[in-house]
Amino acid sequence: MIDPEAKQVETSPDSRPVVLHTRVVTGTGGGPDKTILNSGRFLDPLGYACICAYMHPHDDTGFETICEKASQSEARILSVPDRGMWNLPRVARTLLKICRSEQVTIWHAHDYKSNALGILLKRFHRMKLVTTVHGWVTHTRRTPLYYWVDRRCLPYYDHVICVSGDLHEACLRAGVNKQRLSLIHNAIDIEDFQKRETTDVAKAAMQLPPDRIVIGAMGRLSEEKGFDQLLRATKRLVDAGHPIHTVIIGEGPQRPKLEQLIMELNLQGHAQLAGFRANVKSCFEAMDVFALSSSREGLPNVVLEAMSMSVPVVATRVAGIPELITHGRNGLVVDTDNDAQFADGLRQLVADAELRQALAAQARQVIVDRFSFTSRMAQVATIYQSIT
Repeated sequence: MIDPEAKQVETSPDSRPVVLHTRVVTGTGGGPDKTILNSGRFLDPLGYACICAYMHPHDDTGFETICEKASQSEARILSVPDRGMWNLPRVARTLLKICRSEQVTIWHAHDYKSNALGILLKRFHRMKLVTTVHGWVTHTRRTPLYYWVDRRCLPYYDHVICVSGDLHEACLRAGVNKQRLSLIHNAIDIEDFQKRETTDVAKAAMQLPPDRIVIGAMGRLSEEKGFDQLLRATKRLVDAGHPIHTVIIGEGPQRPKLEQLIMELNLQGHAQLAGFRANVKSCFEAMDVFALSSSREGLPNVVLEAMSMSVPVVATRVAGIPELITHGRNGLVVDTDNDAQFADGLRQLVADAELRQALAAQARQVIVDRFSFTSRMAQVATIYQSIT
């Protein structure tokens, strides 16, 4: 049990406020980690110290990759081994010890478990509660309960940040006070994510066919990402005689099914699952087109990254995508679960080099103008200032 009588460490008046980002993760992480691990570098000059506390399975080797990403981002990361529900008291005690020893001022949660623990630990350590809602996209046997807990916690937070307009509306319906709710889109370090290598050189480095249009996709190999739809669209284009090669970057539970689908569609030599790649920027440089086939998302970081890297995008009309892409101006948007429309969007870009170039230029510009990480973190710092 948590000891409520233990002495609490107070923040000294002349010290910087300390933000503790908390998240549950398995494997090598996902989109939210790109935001979390980069936050410290941008908040430091704004007067905030950042720590990342990750709850993860004790034997999960994927956490080593997250630690490597943290090192590259100059982020301080703390490991909190988590064996599941029965281990919750130990996890709570560990996080409380961190809050006290690090003199945490702001608890910034990023998922349902972090949200619930923040409410609990605030009873024993004086701090403000902020959470970011990244989206309720994964559907498993347990997630309905997790998402219910998440929505019940949100109204008790000092401030809730949403990454897309649909999530903002969902939080209002969940009872979050409008004055404590902000829409702040995901963003990109535009200096880091910019094209530096030619597509031909990047293709050669990844051993991709130099004489084909490379359609790329990236993400966890899970059901909601819709990679099966991308493979079916690839089949349509190949059968129509288009010189394409589809490469999917990432790992996940759907790999066996996707491998089987490649065999069934006879796409060997035209589609591949390239696995996890640490250097995603080099992957984007090798792509002629980026494809997002998801049926559920928040505002996907991979699309922001592709656009920032000047790669033209075809994306499904999901969650925050219409807030990011204006169809025909800086990308193409198609209906979800519509194989024919998705394939046609890809066909337009595959067949038209001038269109690819025009959309890529506008894509980069919209990221520079509206989705820079510097601007995003300034908005987050303003929220921190308003509640402390």
